[in-house]
Amino acid sequence: LMDMETMPEGKLDLDLFTEERYVNIVVYKTAFYSFYLPVAVGMLVANVKSEQAFSDAERICVDMGTYFQIQDDYLDCYGAPEVIGKIGTDIKDSKCCWLVVQALKRATKEQRQLLESCYGSASDEDEAKVKQLYKEMDLEKLYQDYENESYKRITNDLEKLSSMPRGPFDFLLAKIFKR
Repeated sequence: LMDMETMPEGKLDLDLFTEERYVNIVVYKTAFYSFYLPVAVGMLVANVKSEQAFSDAERICVDMGTYFQIQDDYLDCYGAPEVIGKIGTDIKDSKCCWLVVQALKRATKEQRQLLESCYGSASDEDEAKVKQLYKEMDLEKLYQDYENESYKRITNDLEKLSSMPRGPFDFLLAKIFKR
């Protein structure tokens, strides 16, 4: 529902594509649902009682889930369909994704106008213009820097983890890092 709010009444409003809104979508749609809740259920089944363990698991899982979704947004645009198993549609579907949020934060007036006219269009040509703009803005490098920083932050957090075994988190991180 939160991601649908970026397109009220079917009209694209890029002013709604803020970093704050994006983070809320990611945390509550991906990080909690796909990362923290499965871990928390496993902890409950294992009869874990420590509030600190649940707090640590939530912090680590939300960070990992956020990284995973940003990575998914990047792969939607740059990943080869035969490798990622899907054809990216975020641009044509007007998704509030990490790349467009970053582009909007950096866009000149002219670049913003291009995004407003091409983002969300079903046209392959318009999609190519958006991808070219991303290339000009060097969003691939921005993502690569983000990915490396995220990995360092998560692994540093795991090194400090003392409330529970870190093995399940290492397993998850290994599955998603540079996928």
